[in-house]
Amino acid sequence: MLWLLLIVVLGVVAWKYRVKLLARILGQPERRIERQIGRKKY
Repeated sequence: MLWLLLIVVLGVVAWKYRVKLLARILGQPERRIERQIGRKKY
């Protein structure tokens, strides 16, 4: 049960900071990734 809670919390944190995480992983500017994510939404 505790590990499930941990996964949910990690998921929420990862979602909140997905732009920063992607920018770090891909080595691209945050602004560019924000634009790409924003384009996919609509």
